[in-house]
Amino acid sequence: MSSADTKNIKQIIAARAEKEVMPGQVINVGIGIPTLILKYLDPAKQVFVHSENGIVGMGSHCGRSDADRNLIDAGGGYVGMEVGGSFCDSVLSFTLVRGGRLDLAFLGALEVSRTGDLANWIIPGKYSPGIGGGMELAQKARRLVITTSHTNRKGEPKILDKCTLPLTAKGCINRIITELAVIDIEEGTLVLKELAEGVSIDDVVSKTAAPLIVNKSEIGRF
Repeated sequence: MSSADTKNIKQIIAARAEKEVMPGQVINVGIGIPTLILKYLDPAKQVFVHSENGIVGMGSHCGRSDADRNLIDAGGGYVGMEVGGSFCDSVLSFTLVRGGRLDLAFLGALEVSRTGDLANWIIPGKYSPGIGGGMELAQKARRLVITTSHTNRKGEPKILDKCTLPLTAKGCINRIITELAVIDIEEGTLVLKELAEGVSIDDVVSKTAAPLIVNKSEIGRF
């Protein structure tokens, strides 16, 4: 897959994920694809973007020429601030997380399972900076949406019957958004909800390594 194809896939996922955000929510966007969601965020929704390193009211990523070098998100990327935004220490920031104050969190994934387990922090044998705040975001946000490519770089499915990589959290996922489909996890099963334009049910089934419930009359498009 070319870098142009990868970039386009990420944009498709981020644009669809923005539709999950409701007006007035407090949301958190993880590292990777989730950060792109802020580019598509409708200002009229007036949401508060939380970053676990101590920002409430974070803006989208910005280039080096526009950056305040003292203002970064939890992944180390330069960001802006929205009017009315504020800063706090890590203790208060994680108190917000642990207290269930986040309406919605978006995280990336290496693997997800049929029952909603998430593995997104390490591939054994490869370097990882650590699990970070992902474990608590996954467990404590009121709703967790995973934004990820449907397959990995080798073309292997990332949606599995059971995760093979070390878990971030168990049974935490509500919805998965990929470049191919929107899939919900309902009572330990995967339910196909939407298809991307030009994508067929067979396309999704062939690239998903777990059973999918498919009700053709209820499947939308994005």
